[in-house]
Amino acid sequence: MLIIPLCIIGLILLTLLIGKTHISVQFSKQVKTLFAQSRNISNQVFYKSQLSGLPEPMQRYFNHVLKEGQSYISYARLTHNGQFKTGLDKKWTAIKGEQYFTTEKPGYIWKGSTPLVTARDMYIADKGRLIVTLLSLVNVVDGQGEEFNEGEFQRWLAESVWFPTNLLPSERLHWFPVDTNTAKLTFNYNELSVTFLVTINNLGEITELETNRFIEKGRKEIWIGKMSDYKELNGILIPTTIEAIWRFGKGDHSYAKFKVRRLEYDNSCAF
Repeated sequence: MLIIPLCIIGLILLTLLIGKTHISVQFSKQVKTLFAQSRNISNQVFYKSQLSGLPEPMQRYFNHVLKEGQSYISYARLTHNGQFKTGLDKKWTAIKGEQYFTTEKPGYIWKGSTPLVTARDMYIADKGRLIVTLLSLVNVVDGQGEEFNEGEFQRWLAESVWFPTNLLPSERLHWFPVDTNTAKLTFNYNELSVTFLVTINNLGEITELETNRFIEKGRKEIWIGKMSDYKELNGILIPTTIEAIWRFGKGDHSYAKFKVRRLEYDNSCAF
């Protein structure tokens, strides 16, 4: 009599394993595609003379986190753990993730796993996409379109605090003064133009980035990234804790708290 229940359990476990393997294979292919579309820019070097004319808070930031002669970062990859909410009205759940970035051509892909769902956020080939898979089997979300193109691009830019040469001024990135602890960042790329209000503390650490981001089709709200726990990794000071928040009229709603566990530069392959 135990054979049938055991067979059912075995079939369920096998199905879950197949689903997990399928996601892993897909993710590996997407990482390869991401890296193949960008190029190495480590021949470019940061000099403090580049900071002339920048708003004072940004001069304070770059002088604090970068060293003279730092090569520009071409690729970055990291792992993290932390807490995540699958909905603003849901409870916190543990999450583990890995993420890959390119800089010469804006792009990234992230995979986060909780006990029930696997989420993949990405901006690859100038397209944004969010896929949420339940129990490694069924896609319950597959978001694409103009709102996701912009939203995922904004996430890539905000998380440049993990590879800060990407925030140095360029033809497509510009800084404008606001006050002694705030500057405005604009980034123009293809048909996208995004703006962040960036807060820098007295030490020279970026502590907050704020922008308007799509929360659903046709509706934008204030989105905030909070950064803290700066540590030197690979010779660069970066925040090891990041929190994502939606700010509504009724208050702040935090939905992600990530802690960096491993960060590497210019290794263009998956962990």
